[in-house]
Amino acid sequence: METNFVDYVKIYCRSGRGGRGSAHMHRAKYHPKGGPDGGNGGRGGNVVLRGNRNYWTLLHLRYERHVQAGHGENGSHNKSSGKQGQDAVIEVPLGTVAYNAETGDYLCDIKDDGQEVILLKGGRGGLGNFNFCTPTNQAPRYAQPGEPMLEMTVILELKLLADVGLVGFPNAGKSTLVSTLSSAKPKIGNYPFTTLEPSLGIVPYRDNRSFVIADIPGIIEGASQGKGIGLRFLRHIERNSLLLFMVPGDTDDIKKEYEILLNELATFNPELLDKGRVLAITKCDLLDDELIEMLKETLPQGLPIVFISSVTELGLDELKDVLWRELNSESNKLAAINTTETIVHRPKEVGRLQHELEDEGEDGDLEFLDEDDIEDLEDVEYYDLEDEDE
Repeated sequence: METNFVDYVKIYCRSGRGGRGSAHMHRAKYHPKGGPDGGNGGRGGNVVLRGNRNYWTLLHLRYERHVQAGHGENGSHNKSSGKQGQDAVIEVPLGTVAYNAETGDYLCDIKDDGQEVILLKGGRGGLGNFNFCTPTNQAPRYAQPGEPMLEMTVILELKLLADVGLVGFPNAGKSTLVSTLSSAKPKIGNYPFTTLEPSLGIVPYRDNRSFVIADIPGIIEGASQGKGIGLRFLRHIERNSLLLFMVPGDTDDIKKEYEILLNELATFNPELLDKGRVLAITKCDLLDDELIEMLKETLPQGLPIVFISSVTELGLDELKDVLWRELNSESNKLAAINTTETIVHRPKEVGRLQHELEDEGEDGDLEFLDEDDIEDLEDVEYYDLEDEDE
């Protein structure tokens, strides 16, 4: 079944070609030798990426795989410049990152509403012959051609913006927690990989305050080698300020499971280990007080730990308090400032990129030629043979 949540697309972009300059010579009554008056060609249109807070997915781009800017018009007589080509604007949700699909190089990151980034510049228009008029060359009969267009296949990858990201194995209770803490209604079931797409929920807190929590599909050991489905969605927690690890209380070895999750995150992106972490032991309605006390001695050290049950709402108020405190701690605020100012997007490895495209169904060839592209666009001098009687 096809989902409306699309967070990964590949599109072909092409900027506009610059219009050529005119080599027209002025001819008018009483001005038999009016001299050169060829105008400049217009600039080709740019391909622009623009942030739009009204979008929350890349679904609209799934059906618009070819983005082309307009070509600049040619210059004309009477020093008339050609019209500039129309820019092609690609509206994307906040949190979208662009990569070159051929090399995997990072291009840009759209984080603010209205933010614009030029992906491809349109070609400059050629100069008309009046620009080359000099005392020793008073009738130049040549003009510049316009610069050729640029083209590139681009990968757009959406990374959800949320305060808290949930990390856990399948059936750890992540979706149940989100549905209990917020008004979100993710799919819940007693089988692995119930969640097949990320979801966001707004958690209300005291004094009309709130924070956003992101639920992603569960990851398993070996996800970094392609097992399971969770690794492809880990991009959505790269922007989160805080990571909430969730391990069921009936797990044989809670500490080992936590370390496996931590290792998968480190394999995906080592910078995720720098984020704040909280550990929630879920399904504690199956445990008694004595067993909980015994478990505390075997748990990981150095991070806040909360025992919760989404079914009975055990410990949920304490969990919200801990999350709010960690989100607003001085260390987390400093980390957030540093991340915003010096966020590093690693280029994608070409080999891994190809597997990623295949997994997302985006490995098809999008390039094409239209009639305007068949013209010879080499940068050579252009001689305009316009009718002198014009």
